[in-house]
Amino acid sequence: MNEPVVVVVEDDPAIAGLLDMYLRKEGFRPLTAGTGARALELVAQHDPVLAVLDVGLPDIDGFEVCRRVRAMDVGASDVPVLFLTARDDEVDRIAGFDVGADDYVVKPFSPKEVVARVQAILRRARPDRPSAIVKLASGIAVDHERRQVTVDGAPVALATQEFELLAFLARNRGLALSRQQLLDGAWGIDFDGDERTVDVHVRQLRRKLGAGLELATVWGVGYRLD
Repeated sequence: MNEPVVVVVEDDPAIAGLLDMYLRKEGFRPLTAGTGARALELVAQHDPVLAVLDVGLPDIDGFEVCRRVRAMDVGASDVPVLFLTARDDEVDRIAGFDVGADDYVVKPFSPKEVVARVQAILRRARPDRPSAIVKLASGIAVDHERRQVTVDGAPVALATQEFELLAFLARNRGLALSRQQLLDGAWGIDFDGDERTVDVHVRQLRRKLGAGLELATVWGVGYRLD
């Protein structure tokens, strides 16, 4: 997979799932952990571009996780860290920055704000980070950062929601996704339109990208991009 990895460390499954969905929508590959110990394993194994780290964890707290990340071998030790916390005290903020945090977000928060802060940190930390390009069959490529789709290098004009749908399918290729999952991932959880909106956009993608787009209908479920 070409998507840049973000380690999300959050012991609340609802919050972790929400962050996972929004990060995937923006072209990242989130790997989630519910404990500090698991977070350290993921950072060591996957070379993430950033870690989103909850302070209040059931084993070791986020501050200690950050300290241990900073003590890792070169490469892992410079992973940017965005803290999430329910504590808004100045002392806690200073403690976070003292152990090497790059930014700090207080709960409750907007997932869109977290993603915006992630992107801002990465622009500062890795200005030369390459685009996340997902290559599909028949020369089709989806460039998440440039928001461009090409076939054998030639750009294909897609409407905004056509691109969002294809990008979400590309990030989850091989998975059979329901229409509601596609709506949530490509349109956002606040969208209250008809599920058949997905069918209309699928037809447009097939028309514009041709038979090379391996987008299968999964009867009784939805669609799967192979």
